[in-house]
Amino acid sequence: MHPRMQPSRTGRAPTAHAPTGHSSTGPSATTTDVLVIGGGIIGLVTAWRAAQRGLSTAVADPEPGGGAARVAAGMLAAVTELHYGEEMLLGLNLASARRYPDFVAELEEASGQDTGYRRCGTLAVALDTDDRAHLRELHALQHRSGLESEWLTGRECRRLEPMLAPGVRGGLRVDGDHQIDPRRLAKALVAACERAGVTFHRAWVERLSVVRDRAAGAVLDGGREVAAEQVVLAAGSLSGRLEGVPEEVLPPVRPVKGQVLRLTVPRPYAPFLSRTVRALVRGSHVYLVPRENGELVVGATSEELGWDTTVTAGGVYQLLRDAHELVPGLTELPLTETRAGLRPGSPDNAPLLGPTELPGLLLATGHYRNGVLLTPVTGDVMAHALVTGELPEEAKPFTPRRFSPVRQEVTA
Repeated sequence: MHPRMQPSRTGRAPTAHAPTGHSSTGPSATTTDVLVIGGGIIGLVTAWRAAQRGLSTAVADPEPGGGAARVAAGMLAAVTELHYGEEMLLGLNLASARRYPDFVAELEEASGQDTGYRRCGTLAVALDTDDRAHLRELHALQHRSGLESEWLTGRECRRLEPMLAPGVRGGLRVDGDHQIDPRRLAKALVAACERAGVTFHRAWVERLSVVRDRAAGAVLDGGREVAAEQVVLAAGSLSGRLEGVPEEVLPPVRPVKGQVLRLTVPRPYAPFLSRTVRALVRGSHVYLVPRENGELVVGATSEELGWDTTVTAGGVYQLLRDAHELVPGLTELPLTETRAGLRPGSPDNAPLLGPTELPGLLLATGHYRNGVLLTPVTGDVMAHALVTGELPEEAKPFTPRRFSPVRQEVTA
């Protein structure tokens, strides 16, 4: 979410970095096949894929290319992000992870920009007996789920990453969990959209337009109207607050606050860490994501605090404390950025994808902590739904209709 945005039920849907492509400035109404509300990475990949399918496509967002991507670390961690009760989501995560190499190659060619994609692998470690037991349970769950991960002793972990603390008790090596730079990804998607002919309306969305019980576009800031055959609501954590959306169709998404830090390894870049390192430190999750340009991302807190995006001393302290226990040398690095953002959480921590009960309105929101990972598959799923009106088989469990009052009454 853009830091200037003040959520209200009278509802302005999100935003991010200003584009240089097509722009709508006149007072008269314009018409398009698809209007995407929200210009974060999910809205942008939807718009890009829709345009590739030959649909005239527009994105409404004051500053496309920002949103939650400005805060995300970019871990593509289908295996190490596995949680109990989320086995259905695992299938979608893995499908998207498999798409990533080809997706990145296509996007970088289409945009002419590097995305910072790295196949560096992930090492998840534990620092005490309790955390080691938890990691062992995760390893067992991964194997039951058919996933590849290798258990290492503490000494083997330190051999891979010499900067790790001597107290590391063991870990999981997952070579299939990679990383990408979400900021570069968003920038590349903006460029790819521009080259594909996507129009950018650099304005807030005031409300959804509904004509004869069908989504028909949106009214932008200042009263400007954009008519559309289909509307995709991809406004992240604000998707449930857009005016004009019928109450029974509003997506049940909520903001989940996360704080992250960025440090810099001074030039010449020493091999501080060669891969993403995740850990449980007294039950708290912490991760360190090294970039090739010397940046080191440390995150992430998870706080249910509504719309608050304040960076707090406590959040920074917790991250630095846990990261220091994991990699003691980290505290010698310059701290270059602190930031807080809002992940779009859903009741089952899974995304809402595809058509809603309101004809003409589709959702692409609720990705929670997997937005960057699910970017390739979301683009494919939404393009398929926009062209055919149906979800592909792999995405059917994630229909927004699973939360509709009618569906819940039938299954109760």
